[in-house]
Amino acid sequence: MGVTDKVWDALTTVIKMNDKVVSLAGTVKEQQTKIENLTERVIRLEATLEIALRLSPDQKRIGN
Repeated sequence: MGVTDKVWDALTTVIKMNDKVVSLAGTVKEQQTKIENLTERVIRLEATLEIALRLSPDQKRIGN
């Protein structure tokens, strides 16, 4: 294998790796968005639970 072939193989490998990194970055961005949406939902659920517990003082509180 000549030097030209080795250089060509190296460049091909770098281009393939770059494509994979770009694809992975897109996947990570999508996952981050999903995590942020789930976090918002959990916060809303916690707030709703707090309000419900405060509005019904005759009910036993969780953990008390």
